[in-house]
Amino acid sequence: MFSRISGTLVERDGEHVVLEAAGLGYEITLPPCVAEKITAAPGQGVALEIYAALSIDGNSARATYYGFTNAIERAFFESLISVASIGPKTAARAFSEPMSAIASAINRGDHAYLRKLPGIGQQKARDIVAKLQGKVARFLLIQDAQPSEPAAMPDFADEALAVLLQLEYKRSEAEAMIRETLESDPRIDDAETLLAQIYRRKAAAP
Repeated sequence: MFSRISGTLVERDGEHVVLEAAGLGYEITLPPCVAEKITAAPGQGVALEIYAALSIDGNSARATYYGFTNAIERAFFESLISVASIGPKTAARAFSEPMSAIASAINRGDHAYLRKLPGIGQQKARDIVAKLQGKVARFLLIQDAQPSEPAAMPDFADEALAVLLQLEYKRSEAEAMIRETLESDPRIDDAETLLAQIYRRKAAAP
């Protein structure tokens, strides 16, 4: 097993990414609050701390890799799975809120907050507080994802936006299509190519 990876982002599907390193593609699961911090586009480099969990089903075994932006996040994940009733899959789902907020809830024994996390019911919330309360101080200062202003669109995107508005798309929908298309293919450098790629993406959508 390995503890960190640095490679090129190949694919991203929500909270699952594929990184290519040394010619191999690694599928990595990101807890939701970690996924929010990973802003790289395909083709860009990403470095992650890794927790590897091995699951055995009969005669077969499968490794699942969970990714984090730093070792402290991974340590918090490892602390959560030290609770007997919490497995890696449940822990990853539970990190749907900022890690610092979850650590704070554990520290103050806030069962109600913890019960709102995916996969955490009343008994698991009690188990978490019983095991970890008073032991999460270093996780209270984890820097969580900060909302950022959308990047300014290039001039040719304004031309494409005007066309989409003339075609009676809502402004919010048109802007979203433009941003998503530019993020998926940063090589686009003119309005005609942008509009053609937007059409292809819409045609390919299920």
